[in-house]
Amino acid sequence: MLTTLQTAYSDTRAADLAWTLGREPLPALAVLDLRLGGAELQLRLLGASHQVLLQEEQGVCSETVACMPGSSTPLPLGVAKRLGDWEYEFAARVETLTQGQFAGRAQELLALVSDHPHGLAGTFPGSPYAFTAMLAQRIEGQVRWRTWHAYPQEGQLVVTRTRVGVRIPAPAA
Repeated sequence: MLTTLQTAYSDTRAADLAWTLGREPLPALAVLDLRLGGAELQLRLLGASHQVLLQEEQGVCSETVACMPGSSTPLPLGVAKRLGDWEYEFAARVETLTQGQFAGRAQELLALVSDHPHGLAGTFPGSPYAFTAMLAQRIEGQVRWRTWHAYPQEGQLVVTRTRVGVRIPAPAA
């Protein structure tokens, strides 16, 4: 699903993004509700940011990547946590692209996400390549999502990937 977000940028630079777990739902500009197996997943676009709410038998998980005033948790390169019966893994990277590379990558990503039944993308007024996009899937009992936060004025694309799944005990020796 592709939508035009009726707002100005709320995150002005890739470096302004922060990451948190467990945050309450924030006001969203666009929402996509999904059912992936036994999981209820809500993809939420928050300005140039995102929030994912996941609910399964094992509990609830809330991931937020956004510009949050007063936050002291910058966007980490990687996180691995145990959340009750779940294993949570998050990774982020920043791609710096030339203007031409950025335009091509933006077109590819928007086409991929907007045509996918588990995809949500929002573009911002003023630039066809200013967007936030999210794509979710369920693979082998795990819920996974990827996000892309585009900052065309800097030629930067923030890419995240997350995996949440039930912890599988190690086999007995």
